[in-house]
Amino acid sequence: MRLTKLSTMENISNDQIWKEVLDSIQVSVSPAIYNTWFTKTQLVSLETSNKDRVKALVGCSTAYVKDFIETRYFGILQDSIKKATDLNCDLMFTVRQIENQETAKANSDTSPLFETKAKSEETNTLLARAKIRTGFTFENFAVSGSNQMAYAAAEAVSQNPGQSYNPLFIWGGVGVGKTHLMAAVGHKIILNSNLSRILFCTSEEFTNDIVQGIRNKTTQNVREKYRKLNCLLVDDIQFIAGKDTAQEEFFHTFNTVTTAGGQIILTSDRPPSEISKLEERLKSRFEAGLIVDISNPDFELRCAITQIKANEMGINLESNEVQLIAGNVESARKIQGFLTKLVSASKLKNLSPRIDLIKEVLGKGSKDNGEIKARTSPEEVIETAIKYFSIGKRAIMGATRARSIARPRQILMYLLRTELGIPLQEVGRLIGGRDHTTVMHAVDKITTLASNSVKVQEDIMGIKNKLWG
Repeated sequence: MRLTKLSTMENISNDQIWKEVLDSIQVSVSPAIYNTWFTKTQLVSLETSNKDRVKALVGCSTAYVKDFIETRYFGILQDSIKKATDLNCDLMFTVRQIENQETAKANSDTSPLFETKAKSEETNTLLARAKIRTGFTFENFAVSGSNQMAYAAAEAVSQNPGQSYNPLFIWGGVGVGKTHLMAAVGHKIILNSNLSRILFCTSEEFTNDIVQGIRNKTTQNVREKYRKLNCLLVDDIQFIAGKDTAQEEFFHTFNTVTTAGGQIILTSDRPPSEISKLEERLKSRFEAGLIVDISNPDFELRCAITQIKANEMGINLESNEVQLIAGNVESARKIQGFLTKLVSASKLKNLSPRIDLIKEVLGKGSKDNGEIKARTSPEEVIETAIKYFSIGKRAIMGATRARSIARPRQILMYLLRTELGIPLQEVGRLIGGRDHTTVMHAVDKITTLASNSVKVQEDIMGIKNKLWG
C-alpha cells in the first residue's frame, strides 16, 4: 500500500498507516532495536496542515521510550511517515499506553468480568504449581543484540514446545537474564494451552528430590514427578556435574520426557562442553538441541532494563537518570539491586530518587562480588589501570592536566572509590597526594560520562574485566 493522494489517505485508518510505517522501519533497523523500541508505539493522530504537510502524533508506552526514540530515531521515523503518506511530516510525541488487540477484545467483550478474573486465577494457580514467577514474562524482557538470538529461540519454543529446539540450552554469566527467559517460556506455554504438567526447578532441587527419594524409599514417586512432565525447566544445570546418581536419574528423565514429546530447557553459566565432570552422554544430549548464549547487556539494553525494573518498583525516572544508572551498573541483577538501594535511600532521606541521590548511591560502590573485591588491593587496581591505558605510573600520579593522562587518572579514582569503597581522602593520598575535593570531582565527572560516553564505558568495563573477569 502506497498512499499517493491526500484523498486516498483520508480513507485509510491510522492503524493501517502505522503498519506501513513500522514495516518500513523494520527493514532499516536491527530486529533487536525494532522489538525493544518501535513495537511500543502507535499513531495517535494524523492531521493535514496544508496541501503538502501532515502533523503526526506518535504515542509511546513510557516517557523513556518517547525520549529515546525522539532523540535517536526522529529522522528515520519522519522519513518513514513521509514514505507512507507522500507528504512532508511534522512529528510530535506523547506518552500513551499501548492497548494490544487482546486487551481491546477483553475490554469490548460483553462477557461477565468474573470469567476473566476466573481465567486469571486459574493461570496464577498453574504458575504457582509450576513454580514459575508471574513477573518473568516475554513482555518485560528487554531485547538487544546481546540476547536477541536467545530471545528468538525461547519465543519459538513457547509457540511450539517439544518441536522447536529440544532441548534449548541457554548459557551466560550471572544476572544476564537466563532464568527470566526460561521462565517466560513456561509462562507463555501455560497462557497458550493451560498445560498443567510443567515444572521449573534448580538442579539442586532435582538432586535433593533424588536424595530424599532414596532415603525415604520413594524413588518411584520422584521419577513420576519429573518423567510425566510436558515441559521441564532446570536452572543452573552445571551443578549436577559430579553427582553420579543425580546424573543417572536426569539422563533417564531427559530421555523419557523428550521421547514423549515434552520440552526441556536448561540454563548454565557455561556451555555443555566446558562443564567438567558432566557425563559424556548428558553432554551429547544437551548438544543435540540448540545452544545459545547471552552476553552482558550493552548500554542500550541496560537502559531498557533500568526503565522496566524502575516501572515495576514504582520509580519514576527521567531519561538522563536512566542513562546515568545504565552507564554505571553493568548487569540486570545489579541494576535491580541498585534500584532497591535507591528506594531505601530515598525513603531514609525522604527524597525522590533524583540525580544527586543517584550519584550518592553510585558513589558508595557495589557490594556485588564483594568477597573477591575485598581481596583486591588498591595497588592492583592502579597497576591494572596503568597497563590498560599504557601510561607510566609517574605520569598518572603527577600534576599534568593533559587529557590523555587526566581522563585515565579520573577513571582510576572512580574505580577505587566505587568498586573498592575507599574513602575520598585515601583515594587522594594514593593518587599523588591529591585533595579529597579533586577525587570527588573526578568521581562525579566519570559517573556522568559513563551515562553517555561509549569510550568511557568501554574503559571502565575493560579494567573491571582484567581485575575480576
